[in-house]
Amino acid sequence: MASEVSFGADQLLLLNGILALMIFGVSLTLKVEDFSRIVRAPKAPMTGLIAQFMLLPAFTCAATWAVDMEPTMALGMMLVAACPGGTFSNIMTFIARGNLAVSVSMTAVSSVAAVLLTPFNFAFYASLNPNTKPLLQTIALDPLQMVNLFIFVLILPLIAGMLCGKFFPLLVKKSEQPFRLFSIGALLVFVAIACGKNLQALISHMGLLTVLVIAHNTFALGLGFIAAKLGRLTEPDTRAVTLEVGIQNSGLALVILFTFFPDQSNMLVVAAFWGIWHLVSGGLLATYWSRSAKQETAFAH
Repeated sequence: MASEVSFGADQLLLLNGILALMIFGVSLTLKVEDFSRIVRAPKAPMTGLIAQFMLLPAFTCAATWAVDMEPTMALGMMLVAACPGGTFSNIMTFIARGNLAVSVSMTAVSSVAAVLLTPFNFAFYASLNPNTKPLLQTIALDPLQMVNLFIFVLILPLIAGMLCGKFFPLLVKKSEQPFRLFSIGALLVFVAIACGKNLQALISHMGLLTVLVIAHNTFALGLGFIAAKLGRLTEPDTRAVTLEVGIQNSGLALVILFTFFPDQSNMLVVAAFWGIWHLVSGGLLATYWSRSAKQETAFAH
């Protein structure tokens, strides 16, 4: 079903600018050490990145193929699975008393790697699935155009945020909380726009959407947890990896859809519902782990 309203150039520029500002705000606290830490202590972050960029897209493709899912919904799930970790995974990891350094390192590296890996994974697995391949061909996705989008809304704001954080540390302390609130608000705006412009598709498929997104997100969280356990990571590292894999950058997915697939209603509502649900599931899991850690500490004393 096609969306009835398309985005103009000015609207797309505004949405891209909002996402870039979100990335800038998150990057204020990033440091070069967050990237080099993976070289010094690679086990935990590499385990998470493999689960995020290799296993999650592959299993998502296999699952949508196995259940013969409606192609546009399958494409929506594949796009979300191909995106890097979400900007809220660090907050969730902090609440869960996980290893924040691992979470931040994964977020930093995955944001850079996404410039190439997100377009590649999405195009590769969408063409691999015989149900989605014909639709992908009609969409005529230009990977280079998507890479250009990533450079302007991910890489340049990330670099600018890191430089600003390095040279203006006092600004970081004052602006970190406002930027966090802005990011949550901006994501909710993206979700509201996607749902508002595709209300008929949302209402028609609400039951199916709920099942698919909850199942997909639960699988992503479970995949991160299992990968961490198989890698014999510590409990704090396990929590960081689980949340990083399970909380995807749905805001980026929505901007990609607004830009390249504005008439694909089902893809938009899948990404929009993901944007709400992963905050709920991540928050609940982080709160559970936080309380468990407090109880273990109290018991130990």
